[in-house]
Order: sequence, then C-alpha cells, then structure tokens
Amino acid sequence: MPDAIDPSSLPYRPCVGVVLINPQGLIFAGQRLDNPTPAWQMPQGGIDDGEKPRAAALRELWEETGVTADLVEFVAKTDGWVTYDLPPELLGKVWGGKYRGQKQKWFLFRYLGRDDQIAIATEHPEFSEWRWIGADEMVASIVPFKRAVYEQVVAAFRPHLA
Repeated sequence: MPDAIDPSSLPYRPCVGVVLINPQGLIFAGQRLDNPTPAWQMPQGGIDDGEKPRAAALRELWEETGVTADLVEFVAKTDGWVTYDLPPELLGKVWGGKYRGQKQKWFLFRYLGRDDQIAIATEHPEFSEWRWIGADEMVASIVPFKRAVYEQVVAAFRPHLA
C-alpha cells in the first residue's frame, strides 16, 4: 500500500470562479454532470500559464455557459485568493494528484443577456442543467468541502446579490 500523501507538501492549483448575476441579483448555478448526487456550483476553472485571472474568468464563463464577454459587465472581484483543501478521498486522485486543493480569485459579473443566450451544451459540457438561485441557496447547494469558499465569496459580494 502506498504511503499517504501529505497535503501540506502539495501546492494549490491557481483557479478562478465566476459569480454571474441576473438583473434581480440571482446567481447562475449549474448542476455538475460528474457528480452522482445533485451538486450545484458556479462556473470555475484553472488559470492557464501566462493568463491573467480576469481573462481566465471570462474564458471559463464562455467554456461552461456559452456566455461571451460582451454579455457581461464587470462588477467586483475578491481582494485576495480564497483557498480550499480537497477532502482525503479526493487527494491524489484529481488534477493528476499534483495539488492539495485550489486557490481561487473570484469575479462578479452582471449578466446583460437573455436566458436563451446561455448554452451549457458546450464542447466539453460541465453542467446538465442550470437555474438562477439566491445566494443562501447557492451556498447550501455546493459540495460540503467547498462551502466555506462559497460563504466567503457570497459575503464579499453580498451588497450586489438578491
């Protein structure tokens, strides 16, 4: 049996997250395709080498929702990085076992488009369905190991949310 991985020996994966709100201040939530139990989350993903976080956020938003940069308005971003550690059962299994978790820079964008312009059936789909939900429901709907991140992000952006 291999030795247990010491999480503190691994770095955090640089990542971005997007809080996309509609005119009513409700948040875009997508149900993950790869989770057997209902797990709703906001768009997020890794930062490519040499990519600026805001550019990564817009790219991830487009890749996961089909929403282009011209359909959103930048509202705010988190001051620093928000981190989370993977639970022990996922450590060493995701991202090639190279990371202990993620450090994320979160961006708040206001959606200027119509609901029919959101297209989650992308080239590499991540969501099976989507909906607009309130901030408290968003926090309650995320997988437990990411809940503290969502609480911090919602707190940072609370003045803009329903």
